[in-house]
Amino acid sequence: MESDLEGFRNETRLWISENFPSSLAGLTASYNPAEATERHRSHDYQQWVSLMAAKGWGAPAWPTAYGGGGLNSDQVEILQQELARAGAFNPIVGLGNMMLGPTLLEFGTEEQKLRHLPPMARGEIRWCQGFSEPGSGSDLASLQTRCEDHGDHWLVNGQKIWTSFANISDWCFCLVRTNTSSKQGGISFLLIDMRTPGVEARPIELINGVTHFCEVFLEDVKVPKSETVGEVNGGWTVAKRLMQHERNGLSESRRATLDLLPLALEQVGLDEQGRLADPDLRFRLVDHLVTGTAFEAAMRAQLEAKERGLPGAISNSSLKNIGARVAQERYDLAVEILGSHALGWLPSNNDSEEQEIVSEWLYSRAFSIYGGSHEIQNNITAKQVLQLPS
Repeated sequence: MESDLEGFRNETRLWISENFPSSLAGLTASYNPAEATERHRSHDYQQWVSLMAAKGWGAPAWPTAYGGGGLNSDQVEILQQELARAGAFNPIVGLGNMMLGPTLLEFGTEEQKLRHLPPMARGEIRWCQGFSEPGSGSDLASLQTRCEDHGDHWLVNGQKIWTSFANISDWCFCLVRTNTSSKQGGISFLLIDMRTPGVEARPIELINGVTHFCEVFLEDVKVPKSETVGEVNGGWTVAKRLMQHERNGLSESRRATLDLLPLALEQVGLDEQGRLADPDLRFRLVDHLVTGTAFEAAMRAQLEAKERGLPGAISNSSLKNIGARVAQERYDLAVEILGSHALGWLPSNNDSEEQEIVSEWLYSRAFSIYGGSHEIQNNITAKQVLQLPS
């Protein structure tokens, strides 16, 4: 087994060295075309997307039959390590790959899997999540978007809010109410084509000047019944599993992507003993790195337990909270290191590292809110892990 993994590592390292465009070194994947840099729009970037898709590495853990790479958790970890080592990245990102894909693998029909998963794995289709409503955020099961049976299709009316990238998405996975007599038992899970007449997405501008989030209005939207995932009125079960994938994905995405040490060396410099010149910052950086390393180990243990069909030693909700806290602390430190260089944050065309860091720092306030707030995750842990009364 060790030799097999070492062979996979060597093959992966060689493939990346031969195929990853050097012009993209240090770049991260682009979630929002509106914020893409020139490098994101380059031929090299598109070529890298095509090469990763051809390997199935846009969704490395999915079965090859659905466009994935068919890798086990050890191989996925090696792939991530080798991409990071080369300053490379997986360019095929989004809510579809992170959340919906794994959910469809479990709950979707074969027709749904074959129709939706391959283009998702190739990065051809962008998905958004239609869950929260103006009156249903933390208490998501109180959602009121109506879904009426019209024979061969559903007719959907309602409003969603805080829907990431809805204005540029192709499809939406959406929770709707098909039965009013039961709160959680009256919810169904639909896949909605955003081009369907009656769907309107309106962007919401955030504090850092970007428009990740949208309001979505649904007026007499016809949805084929073949786009129902799981049982009618059984959507809450599907949604709970999807939210587990969301928490795992958010934890994963909060793993260290910003290297603080080079930033500190550049901004603070070294003392005569070859150490960071600021002793307080030195201590805080070490403390943060230790916490981050512990978080990485916990994530790794969770993935291994999942592959073996065993319960993890720590709940997904706790991991989500820890990951959010680690990431927020990382950006707090980064902004402190930048000092006066962190004064500007509005979008501009200078594509500077400082501006990107400050923009991410502003956005990091949402890490402990989206995907279920810190308090909601604690409630879930208390109920499901500690068996405390509701």
